[in-house]
Amino acid sequence: MVVAASVVAAVGTAAGVLTAVDDRAPVDEARRAGVTGAPRPERPPVPSPSPSEIPVPPSATATSAAPASVTPRPSPRAASASERPAAVVPPLLYRHPDSQVLAWVRGNADDPRREVIRERIADRPAAVWFADHTPATITARVAAVTSGAAAAGRVPVLVPYVIPDRDCGGHSEGGAPDLAAYDAWIDAFAAGLGSGEVVVILEPDSVAQSECLSAGERADRFASLARAGRVLKAADPRARVYYDAGHSGWHPAGRQAALLRQAGAADPASSDGIFSNVSNFHTTADETAYDRQVLDALGGPAGLGAVIDTSRNGNGAPVDGQWCDPDGRKIGRAPTLDTGAARIDGYLWVKLPGESDGCKGEPGTFTPSYAYDLAR
Repeated sequence: MVVAASVVAAVGTAAGVLTAVDDRAPVDEARRAGVTGAPRPERPPVPSPSPSEIPVPPSATATSAAPASVTPRPSPRAASASERPAAVVPPLLYRHPDSQVLAWVRGNADDPRREVIRERIADRPAAVWFADHTPATITARVAAVTSGAAAAGRVPVLVPYVIPDRDCGGHSEGGAPDLAAYDAWIDAFAAGLGSGEVVVILEPDSVAQSECLSAGERADRFASLARAGRVLKAADPRARVYYDAGHSGWHPAGRQAALLRQAGAADPASSDGIFSNVSNFHTTADETAYDRQVLDALGGPAGLGAVIDTSRNGNGAPVDGQWCDPDGRKIGRAPTLDTGAARIDGYLWVKLPGESDGCKGEPGTFTPSYAYDLAR
């Protein structure tokens, strides 16, 4: 993932980046080091005539009176191109020009793995992560991404990842010092959104991995998350904000929906739906089934949808539950906001393929050998 103007050593739900070269191809741009919460056992997938067709009376015989003249009704003309409704073209995702993988591609012209990594990873859109508590600069850093995307006519994917007690003290621990500081940081983050379309992946692991908190701490966190969604959508009415649903191998759908409801994910003033599989490996089919179950249990407006991180799920999750740079994984479906699947708003690369979870390299660092294995 690309962490704007910062380096994240470890992140609880490693994230990728979305690219817009081809909305049907993988993505490149958000950067985050780390992995989603402790793996859970994998569950099975829940599996009339036209106006011109006016009959004309037959000709009268010589003995019949002359028929009254009939003025034919003009045939409807075909609508001109300018009058036909324009086809809806789904927006393309943004590939931020500053990422570890792009830097590696630029600096390794002679490496035999370069073209595979460039074509299948670096040239794709990916998410941009904001994982450090820097209130003085966050507005400008967000604005740099959103303005660049607007100039390109693309949609950026942004990942705010500064919730206090992040990752429950695991690999990606960190975040704002307290919720008051977090609320102020979110206000500054929202000020950089501008007025264009943007997708916000709000705080990976913040809901699914909240059980390390006391009941009171969890309620306070969820209140801040609900507030964050309202602030983001008020600042940019075209922002789409999605809340953490973990993944299909974690909580049962009903349990996850109950947590999400407490965090404001069913309220259209805060939320456009849910995200799942960030930094994980579960198949798109499993996540699609799971996300629909969560949305059904969540309630809320029928328009709520889900986005799925497909960056590394091409071969599904390892049977042994390994989550740290497991062997045999492949990149998944290319990032797009046009999935053709009911209630699935997008396939995104939230975790950038090739950025390590911490086993094939330092957490969050780009590892070309790992990227090549995923891409080839």
